Order: sequence, then structure tokens, then C-alpha cells
Amino acid sequence: MARAPLLQLSGISLTFGGDPLFEGLDLVVQQGDRVALVGRNGSGKSTLMKIMAGMIEPDRGARVVPAGTTVGYMEQEPDLSGFATLGDFAASGLSEEDHYKVDVVAEGLKFRPDTPVETASGGERRRAALAKLLAEAPDLMLLDEPTNHLDIEAIAWLEDTLHDTRNAFVVISHDRAFLRNLTRATLWVDRGQVRRQERGFEAFEDWREQTWAEEDEARHKLDRKIKAEARWAVEGISARRKRNMGRVRALQDLRAERAGQIRRQGVAAMEMDAGPQSGRRVIEAKGLTKRFGAKTIVENFNLRVMRGDRVAFVGPNGVGKTTLLKMLTGEIAPDAGEVKLGTNLEMAVFDQARATLDFNMTLWDGLVNDPSMKVMGQADQVMVRGQPRHVVGYLKDFLFDESQARAPIGALSGGERARLLLAKIMAKPSNLLILDEPTNDLDVETLDLLQDILGEYDGTVLLVSHDRDFIDRVASTTIAMEGDGRATVYAGGWSDYQAQKALAAPVAAAAAAKPAARAAPAEAKPAPEPARKSGLSFTEKHRLEALPGIIEKLEFEIGKLSELLGDPELFTREPVKFAKATQMLSERQTALAAAEEEWLDLEERAGA
Repeated sequence: MARAPLLQLSGISLTFGGDPLFEGLDLVVQQGDRVALVGRNGSGKSTLMKIMAGMIEPDRGARVVPAGTTVGYMEQEPDLSGFATLGDFAASGLSEEDHYKVDVVAEGLKFRPDTPVETASGGERRRAALAKLLAEAPDLMLLDEPTNHLDIEAIAWLEDTLHDTRNAFVVISHDRAFLRNLTRATLWVDRGQVRRQERGFEAFEDWREQTWAEEDEARHKLDRKIKAEARWAVEGISARRKRNMGRVRALQDLRAERAGQIRRQGVAAMEMDAGPQSGRRVIEAKGLTKRFGAKTIVENFNLRVMRGDRVAFVGPNGVGKTTLLKMLTGEIAPDAGEVKLGTNLEMAVFDQARATLDFNMTLWDGLVNDPSMKVMGQADQVMVRGQPRHVVGYLKDFLFDESQARAPIGALSGGERARLLLAKIMAKPSNLLILDEPTNDLDVETLDLLQDILGEYDGTVLLVSHDRDFIDRVASTTIAMEGDGRATVYAGGWSDYQAQKALAAPVAAAAAAKPAARAAPAEAKPAPEPARKSGLSFTEKHRLEALPGIIEKLEFEIGKLSELLGDPELFTREPVKFAKATQMLSERQTALAAAEEEWLDLEERAGA
């Protein structure tokens, strides 16, 4: 059945700075669409979304929205002037009786509607803009990086909300897991073209590679044809002149076609130098406790980080991930416990606030005036991993144009600021890399490259992130901070953490049920009750029915863990994972013995 269009763009053209951003663009969004809008940083994704929202007027073309259709846009930098609180802004498009919707959304997104606008952070302002859009629930929602500044719990809530909505939406995001879980179509912005595929983001990368391969093949054929025609122009000019001139003009047209092709943007030429090798033990933390007033960040926390480990810290916003990270690196002192740092450490820090960037400086000055990059007596050189480089050449490695070198850092997009900060920290050797929310605003291709670099990096990495896919690809250990001072160490990445957490549930249930089952006979009173046919209470009968499944699951887990520990190289290659797997195996063997003993006891009493 045909779906009604909610938005149509026809013949859209827009030019910025002399070069066309879009030319003759046609686009339709229909009822029920769940669309991923993807493309490189700077390709025009946000601009296209603003055209769709009616916030930017194109040079040519038409935007058509049927009468009665509502289109809403989540602004990345909303204008909150005139509003006292974030809640006032979020509820500004609602009727009085619908204001409760803001409170419902605010709970899921974890922000306080009564927060004064003047004290609100950038992340809180963006969450308020997202809350406003979700509370208004327009027919078409346009979401530009909605997961930035959300923790994993809030991202999961947003996923569930968008999954259940009947409204159409178009979303820009760097979060692969978020896009995979939600989208059913993909719009790809690439060099002024917008292609559409009726499959979600899961299929995007295969589609992109196939498209580029076909493009490369067509370019190769065109190059061969130009070469053959050019040879003829030199060697076959003795034929009839009229015919000759026709082929010469055709050759000129082929060369013009080739010159007019826009080259694909390359990936950043990022490199990391691990520098001198650190000691084998990088960080030893024992008994760490930290409190701020009544709030406990960690209590009696122990951790050993070895050279080459990739440790990810996850948990809700405000739980204290960055605080724990700063304690482990010696920047903040714990209330109790101690941290010992290893020998020969050279640290590089990527901070989520981008505090090391001076937004009033130009890119050029921001690099050449950095003490760690300054080349004495050279105003156009920077020191990169021990070698002088021209500042513009180094900026080009990170996909900046020469024209941007003298632009203020404050004018850069979020993705460009992240790339500039990576350029600064990658210019100097390091063997301990601290990454606090590095994935915000980076496009998929740059994330892929960053992942590859970290995979080859000989140093140690401590990572704070809410990007589940990135954690899975990078982390060898995950520390889950759950509030009230609880911080648990798990082997592997995000998916491993989730699996281990799920596996631990039946173990805890078995351990809790064992004393209860033991106590039941002792506590039974010899009152003259009518004899039960089975000799078991209702709860005990239910437990008896459930135990075979629990035993089977524990046996399966023990088999998988034994298989993992059967790898003779595991201890040497991943000592933390080996230790955690050994601990988990012991726990499950204990739980299995308890479950089997409990089953035998209940079965015997049931047959009595």
C-alpha cells in the first residue's frame, strides 16, 4: 500500500563559498519512514536536515509539506533566550494540559526541567531540545546527533521510545548500534549527491563499498578511453579533417568530464607513536574510596592496569566515571586508598570538554603556540612525533583545508574540533592514552580509523564512552559504575559485560535460594496441618520445576568458560580476561553444586 509523503524536496540547489553543496536534489520522506542520514563530516548532513526543517532557504528548488503535516527539528544549539528554565523551553510548544509530557521525557533523558537556563550546560540544553521534540511528537522528527551527551541508559530509553513511535523520523548519529537498531532506510550524502537505499544502516557500509567500487571501475574505463583517444589524436591526425576535429572535440569533452568528477574525501592520516615503553604495571589502585558530600563515587575499589590494556568505563552520567579516571591518573586524590603509577609513563589526554582548545585562537595559532608542538624560531612549523612539519600540511592530514588554517577554532563543527584535538595529542609520543568521550561528533569513517589506530597502539588506553559499538571494538576490560560506590570489573567490551551480567543473575538467585531452602525444614512447625500431596510448599514446587533449567544453563556456561580457558595463550595475551574467566568458572561451579544439591533435596522431599 502506498504511503503518503510527509515532506518532498524538488530540484534543491544550495551554494556555500562558491562551491555547490547540493545541485538538483530530489528527496521524499513518507509516513512510517525510519531513515539514517549518513555522510562524512562536512558533507552537508546538518545543512540538508535544516533545509528539510525549513530553517535554511535553498538557492533554487521547492520544499513541499502537505497541509496539516507537522515537522519538528532537534536543534544542536537551541536558542533558550526568554525562558527561565529548561522545562519552560521544552514545554513552550505544548498546551497547558500536555505539560506533563515534558516531565515524562525528562525522566527518560535524565535532565531536570527546573534547571535555570543560565546555569545549564551545553549537554543539558541539547537534552531539553530533544525533550521538546519528543513531547511535541510531530509527524516527522528530524534528529541531529540525539545521542550526544546521553548516557547508555538514556540512549536505551530513547531507542525504545523511537522504536515504539508511529511517527516518521530522520536521524543523524555516529552511534552505529543506535542506527542499526532503529533504521529501515538510509540516505547517504556524498559530494553533493543524496542516494537512498531501502535498507537500514546495517547494510550501509556494504552498499558504500559497492558504490565506490563501481565508481572506481567507471573512472578506470574513462581513463583508458581518454588515453586511447589521446594516442589517436597524436598518431591518427592524417584522416579527413572534419572527422578528426569531431574526435578531438569528443576527447576534450571526455577530459572535461574527468576533470569535473569530484574526488572522494580521503580518511584522516592519523598516526600514534607509543614512544618509550612503559613499565609492565601501569596503574595499581587499592582500596580507593571517594565521596562528595553524601554521594559516594567509589568505595574500596581495586584495579590493576597492565601495559597494553584497553579499559573502558561505563555508567550513567554523573556517576563519577571521569572522577575515577582522574584518580587513577593522579589528578585527583582519593579520600582513602592509594594509586601507584608505573614507571616511564608519558600521558596524552583527550577531554570531553575540549578544554585544551582555545576557541578564540585560529587553528594555525592553536598548533604553533602549543608548547609541546612549538618549533623554536619557526612560525610555520610544528613538531610532530619528533619531526618538524609545516602547519598546513599537518592540518591536511586531519582533513582541514588550507583556508581553514586561519579560521577561529570556535567556528569549527563538533567533529572538526574533535579532529583538531586528536591532531594535538597525536603529535607527541605517549604510552598512556586517556580518552574521555572521544567518539562524539566523529563520522563513521574517522571512528573506523581511530579504532584501527588504537588496535595497533603499543601503549595503554583508558576510555570513557557511551558508544556501545566502539567499546565492543576497542575495550579488553569494562568497568561498570552503577552508583552508590559500586564499580565492577568485567572482561571484554560492552556486549561481554552485558552477557556476564546476565549470567551472574541465576548465580545470585541460586546463592540466595540455598539458605532459604535449607531453613525451610528447620522452621517448619509440627502443627497438625493437612498433609500436602507433594510434601512441598507452592514456592518449593515452583523452585523444583525451575532448577533443571538453571542447572542446564550453568553447565552450558561452565563448558563455554572451560573452552575459553583451554586457550594456552590466553594468560599471556590477555591476563585480565584470563583472571576474570577463572573467577567466573569458579563461581559457576560453586553455584552448580549448590543447585544440584538443592534439587536432590527437594526431589527427595517431593517423593516422601
